[in-house]
Amino acid sequence: MATRYLDVISDSTGETAEKVVRAALLQFPQPGVAIRLHTRIRTADTVRPILERAAQEGALVVFTVVDPELREFIHAISYELKIDAMDVIGSLIGKLAQYLDREPINTPSGMLPLSEEYFRRIEAVEFAVKSDDGKEPRNFRKADLVLVGVSRTSKTPLSTLLAQRGLKIANLPLVLGMQLPPELLEAPQDRIVGLTIALDQLCEIRQARLRQLGMPNETNYALREHVRQELDFARQLFARHNWPVVDVTGRAIEESAVIILETLKERDERTKAARASLL
Repeated sequence: MATRYLDVISDSTGETAEKVVRAALLQFPQPGVAIRLHTRIRTADTVRPILERAAQEGALVVFTVVDPELREFIHAISYELKIDAMDVIGSLIGKLAQYLDREPINTPSGMLPLSEEYFRRIEAVEFAVKSDDGKEPRNFRKADLVLVGVSRTSKTPLSTLLAQRGLKIANLPLVLGMQLPPELLEAPQDRIVGLTIALDQLCEIRQARLRQLGMPNETNYALREHVRQELDFARQLFARHNWPVVDVTGRAIEESAVIILETLKERDERTKAARASLL
């Protein structure tokens, strides 16, 4: 199946449009779609070649542009070049202006004053980098969430994605037969989530990793029986400590992240209900 392209155009970071596109794509899990993100596009000269390429390749264009002149330019060129283009934020701005009876400031979010939320996210990303692969065990107690799982269960990409939402994330790789660090056992246990994956998929991922590194497939790292033992070891730990488990098999990182957050929310609600019943 030929790759289909989605060009996401933004006059700021592109986070809004990319989130919308990726959320919608979860409804179409089949492969074959590539997202091309174009950020800080603020002039007609910079957006035109993007649109021309989209026209040549039959790409779908999704854009978030607040400047009315540039927005109209994109609409006009899209019509001229027969491009399917979707204005994510323009129509909403128009509706809000009408509803609130005010004129929009028409300033890209990247040019607005830096907020407390912005600095919180930066701090969370820095925390995730320092706490990756169990490098700072003392951070387990400070983390909003600790992800635990064997190698190649998406711990690092999930940590990065959740950190971009402002959560302080630490993660720990499980090694067959090794004891857990005491700092993890001292951390809030209701903030620890185990990650697992199907045996066949994990073997494939690890074999691909070995090929990438130029190493032989016969190493224990990718041998089926050894991988099975690792997964069993991890499941026993998760059960012993009553940590919720999220299966990342065949899931996009964004989907796994949503499931993790929903799992924590459900646990919080059960805890509150249990406490209430004791009062």
